[in-house]
Amino acid sequence: MHIIFILLAGLVSCHGATYDYNQLIQYSLLFYEAQRSGKLPADQKVTWRKDSALNDKGQNGEDLTGGYYDAGDYVKFGFPMAFTATLLSWGVIDYEEGYTKADSLEDARKAIKWATDYFLKCHVSEFEFYGQVGEGNLDHNWWGRPEDMTMERPAYKIDAENPGSELASETAAALAAASIVFKNVDSSYSDTLLTHAKQLYNFADTYRGKYKDALQTSRAIYPSNEYEDDLVWGAIWLYKATNDESYLTKAKEMYDEFGMILYNPWFSWDQKVTSSELLLAQITKEDPYVQRITSYCDHMISGQQRTPKGLVYIDTWGSLRMAANAAYLCLEAADAGINATAYRDFAKQQVGYMLGDTGKSFVVGFGTDPPTRVSHRSSSCPDAPATCDWINYGSLDPNPHVLYGALVGGPGSNDEYEDMRYDYVHNEVADDYNAGYQGCLAALNML
Repeated sequence: MHIIFILLAGLVSCHGATYDYNQLIQYSLLFYEAQRSGKLPADQKVTWRKDSALNDKGQNGEDLTGGYYDAGDYVKFGFPMAFTATLLSWGVIDYEEGYTKADSLEDARKAIKWATDYFLKCHVSEFEFYGQVGEGNLDHNWWGRPEDMTMERPAYKIDAENPGSELASETAAALAAASIVFKNVDSSYSDTLLTHAKQLYNFADTYRGKYKDALQTSRAIYPSNEYEDDLVWGAIWLYKATNDESYLTKAKEMYDEFGMILYNPWFSWDQKVTSSELLLAQITKEDPYVQRITSYCDHMISGQQRTPKGLVYIDTWGSLRMAANAAYLCLEAADAGINATAYRDFAKQQVGYMLGDTGKSFVVGFGTDPPTRVSHRSSSCPDAPATCDWINYGSLDPNPHVLYGALVGGPGSNDEYEDMRYDYVHNEVADDYNAGYQGCLAALNML
């Protein structure tokens, strides 16, 4: 088992409980290390993970190694991976001090770069982008270590004839946001990211279409509903990265054109309406956007359904992820000067629920009674040469490896939760689950 260095500074009291946000940030970044695909680096801290999927290739033999496995499985889904990278980058941009305090800024940049390096490989030409490697049914019918995979891993792409505006726009947003992260660290890499971001956004806008129609293998698992919000979101991030007013004008015009004014409680890989409104409020200070994000956070505090123990309950699948994402938006709103005390208190309460305010932690390896049987293949497998298969899946024993920092899907509407691998709705982990949560940790670490 790897050695974890824990900073003891930064203990923060939250509703009577005290949590070490420094440690939690470090743990969350360890989770992303555990999700890495490809050739692992020499400084890999999660040493029970090994090199894997070294033959991932495009339809013409392009190198598609790297990136992140999506959840407890081994498919590389580009759309939620790109959202993860955008959200992680946003947190580093706005809450860098929180990462620095946790001695984790460099590791946070590495977590982002592991995704963006992969996206650069996937963008094989101006109007051609690989959005998925691996096939859900083939992958989900097998249980074992990623380095032991033998199933076919087909690659799927979007192009001018088969466009995917959501996928291209979100990846453009991720690359643009990451270009800001690396601007003063590695200007050459930042410039490369921005060049690809501009090309991908032009691809998304010029050839409009739903990616689920092009990548139909993604339809059952990540079936995006529309692409209009992604086009607005991508334009805003390109404006933030370039200060080119044409992108901001485009974002505002498309926001009006698409009629993006209906209340939506979601902020996730599939919904960027409220997050776009928040960014527009921060950038323009214009009242319509300010009112939209104010209404959103006010509703989260006083109108949204809650579990008996206080979790804002937005969706069955990934309930904690949805609460963390909402908390993150309200922390950003607070930092924009909107109802700062109330919104920060709301975020602290939601994160406190995840960390153990109710007597149970939902973060692997942390706190009181944390999950030990998460639905996650690689951590459920003992070290080789021991066998790992469906017997391990059905075992009642804790996972042999602790998946430090992973936020599980979370409880049901009545706080019900069972720590069993078969309950993938409530007990699986995923890259996007940790992204908003980790941003909350960095923000709260600055208070």
